[in-house]
Amino acid sequence: MSTYTQILYQIVFSTKRRTRTLSLDKYSELSKYTWGILENKKCHPYIINGVEDHIHIITHLHPSVALSSLVKDIKLGTSDWIHRERVFSRFEGWQEGYGAFTYSISAKENLINYVENQRAHHMKHNFIDEYISLLKEHGITYDDKYLL
Repeated sequence: MSTYTQILYQIVFSTKRRTRTLSLDKYSELSKYTWGILENKKCHPYIINGVEDHIHIITHLHPSVALSSLVKDIKLGTSDWIHRERVFSRFEGWQEGYGAFTYSISAKENLINYVENQRAHHMKHNFIDEYISLLKEHGITYDDKYLL
């Protein structure tokens, strides 16, 4: 028998101190680089997008990949690439921690649309409000001190 999984993840994390350092004109470069990291880990990315202070990644994880290791590899890899290529001049790094939320495959299209429309969404809602909404939607207990 082989291993089969179908777990759709939304991974979310922000820049250090939530500073708005990810300029939108170069966001596609960050997305492409992150996409490559995911593919190298045998994951199946669906969409990567965000705004100046955070990123959303919708992906399926390969069964051999641990979520925490993947996020660590993404953060380290993109941070190194950003500094080496000087993509975002004011980027100081990623925040500690991340949010990861699972969805059934039937939610895939709605989730992709949501992440695709991040810029419009954030004209009405800031990152903290969005993040708290995700935590509550998924029944996750959180400590306010980690949201600052």
